Amino acid sequence: MTPLDAAVEGLATDVRLPDGDGPFPAVLIRTPYDRARHRPEARGWARHGFAAVVQDVRGRFASPGEWHPYENEAADGAATARWIRRQPWSDGRLVAAGASYAAHCAVVLALTAPGDARPDAVIAAVPALGAADTAREPSGVERLLARAGWWAAHGDRRDSDAGALDKALAADPGLFTHLPLTGLPERLDRALPSWAGLWRHRDRGRLVARAAHAAMPLLAVGGHHDHFADDTVELWRAWGGPSARLLLGPWGHGLAAEPGPGAGPAHRVRLGELYVRWARRALGGELAPGHHGALALGGGNLWLPAGTGAEPRTQPVRLLHGSAFTAAPHRPVRSDDLTVPTGGPPDRCLLVTPPLPRPLDAVGPVRVRLRATADTPSADWAARLVALTPEGGAERLAVGVARRAEPPGRETEFTVGLGRTARRLPAGTRLRLEIAGHHFPAHARNPHTGDDPMTAVRLLPSRRQVDPDGVALRLHVLTSRPTPTEPAKEILR
Repeated sequence: MTPLDAAVEGLATDVRLPDGDGPFPAVLIRTPYDRARHRPEARGWARHGFAAVVQDVRGRFASPGEWHPYENEAADGAATARWIRRQPWSDGRLVAAGASYAAHCAVVLALTAPGDARPDAVIAAVPALGAADTAREPSGVERLLARAGWWAAHGDRRDSDAGALDKALAADPGLFTHLPLTGLPERLDRALPSWAGLWRHRDRGRLVARAAHAAMPLLAVGGHHDHFADDTVELWRAWGGPSARLLLGPWGHGLAAEPGPGAGPAHRVRLGELYVRWARRALGGELAPGHHGALALGGGNLWLPAGTGAEPRTQPVRLLHGSAFTAAPHRPVRSDDLTVPTGGPPDRCLLVTPPLPRPLDAVGPVRVRLRATADTPSADWAARLVALTPEGGAERLAVGVARRAEPPGRETEFTVGLGRTARRLPAGTRLRLEIAGHHFPAHARNPHTGDDPMTAVRLLPSRRQVDPDGVALRLHVLTSRPTPTEPAKEILR
């Protein structure tokens, strides 16, 4: 442990130095998740010749002050970077690294710090880019479950309780049905003063907008099954530094430690070793300019260059039932259940493709074009794409939710983005497309009154009409045999 000077107000910081006299390049990890959890990672960096500096952010674990998510990281990170560069063991070169919120700390330091505090390279894994970016979909729809879980575990407290939300749901399975949703802290029996303020943030994209002016290399790492996958790709695309690299695997938020459907032996990447090799090349100015990277093809056990071209193809769909349905907030379509009810009035529009005549490699964005009507002034349109395997299984491929404000009863055409996929679908697979009014509890229920879903206390049903002839499911599809690559080749080129 090495104490910091007054410029960083004593934030708790561990420094792990390599063997030898130095000076050394440094890696800075600023985290709200307890710096002690990073000791194995710090030892790994030190074994490879880097001084590893790991810091608890302000107000968390051993660091003094008040914890205000996303508020103090620019100033505290800049002060810490300056302190590192003044140390006798530092050669002045600095890599800012981190995953999730720690990636936010790294990116905000890179994009907002003055020149003397700016890092020389950035590793951003599953980056939580900001309060609004994490809390809302691009259309404004609230990501309820993920944010409630994070705030219950980490919000407005010095330590963490990773199981807080699970315990609350075990005690009250209907936890999210109580209104208003801003009252969640009372039902958790916890003081969470920042919870209500979170939903006032609507300024998505601030860091991505700054990324065009970046002045250092970036390594962006994400997972196709991570809720920040689109943000990871957008950050990489927008990055204006001398080089940008992307690694996107068939993983969840825990990356290689959390393989998702379609992960194979080729997708078991040793990320720590890859980070070290990339950092050495980045600091040495040895990376080729431009944007490169590798995408895992789930179900295909191989990697593709990130620039692999895929053509947009409209997949034929036929209506099964529910061209007219009711989006009932008291009986919302569940995000955690792929079962489709067979009895009673329809709660969603259900369409399906014919069985695929041959394997299909879907690589890129998924979009659904709709022509539809709602009888309420505000309506969410949730589109979920599910793969029905020849063996009878069901697997969620992509989900998107769009919020629309239209005069009641007016038919309109619009597009719902379902994010990205990189998946090989075997012959015989059918694609089921569900169009619903809710995707709960992953997303907050639209009350259909025009009121804010987080403060609403009254919910109304919304009658919907979907024109089956106006539904277009568009995938990006590889039209030739894919050319495989190795992740390290693309990251280190």
